[in-house]
Amino acid sequence: MICPVQGKRGDPPALERDDLGCIEIPGDLEVVLDAAWQAARDVPGFLLEDEARFLGMIAACVRCEGAIVEIGSFKGKSTIILATVARHYGLGPVVSIDPHNFNSAELKEHRTSTDASSYEEFQRNLLNAGVLTSVEVHRAYSSKIASTWNRPIRFLWIDGDHSYPGARADFDGFSPYITPYGVVAFHDALHEFAGPLRVFVEDVLRSDRFGAAGFVRSIAWSQFRPEDGGHYRKQRGDLEQIAGRVVPYLSDERPLRGVEKILYKLNRSRVPRRLMSSKQMASLLGEQA
Repeated sequence: MICPVQGKRGDPPALERDDLGCIEIPGDLEVVLDAAWQAARDVPGFLLEDEARFLGMIAACVRCEGAIVEIGSFKGKSTIILATVARHYGLGPVVSIDPHNFNSAELKEHRTSTDASSYEEFQRNLLNAGVLTSVEVHRAYSSKIASTWNRPIRFLWIDGDHSYPGARADFDGFSPYITPYGVVAFHDALHEFAGPLRVFVEDVLRSDRFGAAGFVRSIAWSQFRPEDGGHYRKQRGDLEQIAGRVVPYLSDERPLRGVEKILYKLNRSRVPRRLMSSKQMASLLGEQA
């Protein structure tokens, strides 16, 4: 079900129980996404424009209670996207969790010394984008924050440690707090990292606690539907059949070479991952297979 409304600043309207499953498409969404991308475009990072716009779309359109939580912020590219959207629609501060010490394997080239940090540049980028006061910053490992976390989450954006133990710990630590009709998304699920895709396939696509699911570029996402996720079993199952073929190439977390890398890329190419429009996303979330 699509629920278009006129975009404006301020708190979203109160939600009736029967409206929780619908997607609210603000009338000014494209303008807000354009502004968010302009603010974030030149910030160093690994987020493509299609991915950035999709994150903003999820933040703006999914109607349920809770915080927007980002695990892994680097220098603030996705943080700025989310915070720009959240500020405009009155969704509260974005929770940013990152030790900013280049601790994960995918950022090791940035760790030029034992005290190397992205924190000052991260803060400067938020300030330049005008969203510093719209972000609740936790300069800490996600495991530390998860140990005391007790707030509902409407959008869980996992872009931290991409190893399987790291991605699994982030999912296990925060996913119990996702509210019904909230969304979880993993970055770099279609890059050569074992964690995001394996957790997505094993713990999301195979679970009837989740509903519609998909990929946008290298983002894997799904809506939390604990009451009626079984209605989406076929849609998730079809996606699992395709994405699951990629997992064995990543399971031992070693660099791919030669024929193995060619086969990995061939199987990855079969995963549908184009950017959806907000109406297409709303249609998918409203379907019951």
